Amino acid sequence: MNIDSHDCQSLDRTLSLEWLETNGRGGFSSGTVAGANTRRYHALLLTARKPPSERFVLVNQVEEWLDLDGQSFPLSTNCYSGAIHPSGYLCCTGFTTDPWPTWTFECRNTTIQREVFTVHGRDLVIVRWRLLGKKAQRAMLRVRPKLTGRDYHATHHENGQLSTEASVETGTVTWRPYSTLPPIRAFHTGDYRHAPEWFRQVEFPVEQQRGLDHSEDWWSPGEFALMLASGTVQALAFTSEDVGQINVPALAKRELTRRTSLTQNAPTADSLAGKLWRVTESYLSERGHQQTMIAGYPWFTDWGRDTFISLPGLCLVTGQVEIAWQIIAAFAAHVSEGMIPNRFPDAGEQPEYNTIDASLWFIHAIDRYFTASRDDARVRDTAWPAVKQILDGYRRGTRYGIRMDEDGLITGGIPGSQLTWMDAKVGDWVVTPRHGKPVEIQALWVYALGVGETLARLFGEASYADQCRTDRQRAVATFQQRFWYEQGGYLYDVIDGPEGNDTSLRPNQLYAIALGHDLVPRDRAQQILQLVKKQLITPVGLRTLSPDDPRYRPRYEGGVLERDSAYHQGTVWPFLLGPLVTAWIKSFGRNAKSRTEARRFLNGLDAHLSEGCLGQVSEIFDAEAPHHPRGCFAQAWSVAEPLRSLIDDLGSSVKERQSPARPSAIRQRQVSPSPPVAPKANRSTKAPKKPATKSRSTRSAT
Repeated sequence: MNIDSHDCQSLDRTLSLEWLETNGRGGFSSGTVAGANTRRYHALLLTARKPPSERFVLVNQVEEWLDLDGQSFPLSTNCYSGAIHPSGYLCCTGFTTDPWPTWTFECRNTTIQREVFTVHGRDLVIVRWRLLGKKAQRAMLRVRPKLTGRDYHATHHENGQLSTEASVETGTVTWRPYSTLPPIRAFHTGDYRHAPEWFRQVEFPVEQQRGLDHSEDWWSPGEFALMLASGTVQALAFTSEDVGQINVPALAKRELTRRTSLTQNAPTADSLAGKLWRVTESYLSERGHQQTMIAGYPWFTDWGRDTFISLPGLCLVTGQVEIAWQIIAAFAAHVSEGMIPNRFPDAGEQPEYNTIDASLWFIHAIDRYFTASRDDARVRDTAWPAVKQILDGYRRGTRYGIRMDEDGLITGGIPGSQLTWMDAKVGDWVVTPRHGKPVEIQALWVYALGVGETLARLFGEASYADQCRTDRQRAVATFQQRFWYEQGGYLYDVIDGPEGNDTSLRPNQLYAIALGHDLVPRDRAQQILQLVKKQLITPVGLRTLSPDDPRYRPRYEGGVLERDSAYHQGTVWPFLLGPLVTAWIKSFGRNAKSRTEARRFLNGLDAHLSEGCLGQVSEIFDAEAPHHPRGCFAQAWSVAEPLRSLIDDLGSSVKERQSPARPSAIRQRQVSPSPPVAPKANRSTKAPKKPATKSRSTRSAT
């Protein structure tokens, strides 16, 4: 992703463009192309003390000035109340994300390049500068780091508890602003002068737009002086690790090799598939001795629902089958009362079990993993017991009234709960409760029973297989009899709710087509899809509610209450493009015409990759043009589901991935199990206190 000089020197434009570097441990660096931090989550060194959670901002930014013949030129930019200072963006002539965020500045006929990159598997970020051009030149660069030491959800203010001491050694400086946090070590190639200073009331415009605290104070311990000369590189490395030395050239070479390998394995026939492929690794993170998946940046950690919706697109179609297994095994260890966790809290050990669909998506992911790996032993020993616990738990009933009803369908919901992916909640107000029998839950349940039958027969449990088959047949019959809304020509969104059957026109019904080969007859499926195309499809995703509905909200903006009331009441979600494409191909066939039309649904994402967080796909968009990106600036399932559909349904060719950092253990025997496990047409189918809410939407608002 490349930004030219005209855009780089437009403040509004560059403040709206963000970049992201992740370290595979839940930590990350992020900011704007302008250089200013516009969110509390923007930081240079942001680490997870217990990956991927307990995140803290340690280094917020560095402020840079280039001294040339007695004149100083700023390279950095900051927002203050009513002022921009300094204004380094005015000297910026180019920006690229390849292979990592890199700026080019022109200061009185002197060209300087700045790079920022994280190191995979390390709590470490490196900033490098060099003079460009053949002419022999020298210049002095002065760099002031800005530190806080706070929870990443909070803001920081000047206080008397911060320690202003520094430990200075040759090439290394160590600070420890707060005794409860790890020290911050800076490795440098210049000179350091200790001169503590506060920078007060730094403004975060995006937080202000969201109706939240939007200013904080940064502490700067001192200044580095780095002599730049043609042909040399100067560097600053910041880390919370207890290390004696850092070899910056070796780390940079290793990181470049790793990223080059990732790029070389990406699909080439479809440019969008290639671009999405390159950012998939952003969402993979350590959790203990295994792997997990970050739901979105900058404020989510790992969520069960997001993880298993995203796993086929981020891991399986990209060839990272071993990583997929580690994620499955990690969640399998936490099955409780027939449920997997929906969320691991930012702090503490107790996972939260508050979703009706995450456990069913978990079974779907196991099926996809098994199809890709044919790993009988692992599935039998670890996954199959978890699958049975979930199926049996739903049959007999579990938390929140989740249970199999007499008609074979799954019902759930109690007052005050929000169990489906449409989970907005403000205080005690559940915006979209969807209590009863939601349409996509029935599709997932039927799919899960098919998986149960197939695995039970494979592992010699005939009576259990017969039970799954009988339950599945009953659920399918009930679904076909009761979910068709004749007057509207589509499926009910929920049946048997507190107020009867819900006729809201929403995209959830797509899963009944995408996941089930026998739930919706083809003629009805085509009718549904044409209506969805007319009412819900936008260039960047699907609306969550028809514009004809009186509850429809065209914009996701304002304070917490305003945003959450729009979160699933029209707001566009790009991850829904995945089931849309799958359903379209299943219903209209794999011919050239239907594939061309389905590919057009994804065209708007190409343009979006050059706005918002460069190269990433946002969580949500406004329901009406110009469809401004909102929510998390980088969302796992927003990348995963379009990529999965491009490869699974539209046939983007890929190569087996062999990453130096994560050797693939894939056994790529493409054996198709009997439907419904993997139908051929589907191929798958604050002060440091954290907000107390368990609602995903309210978490995104904090």
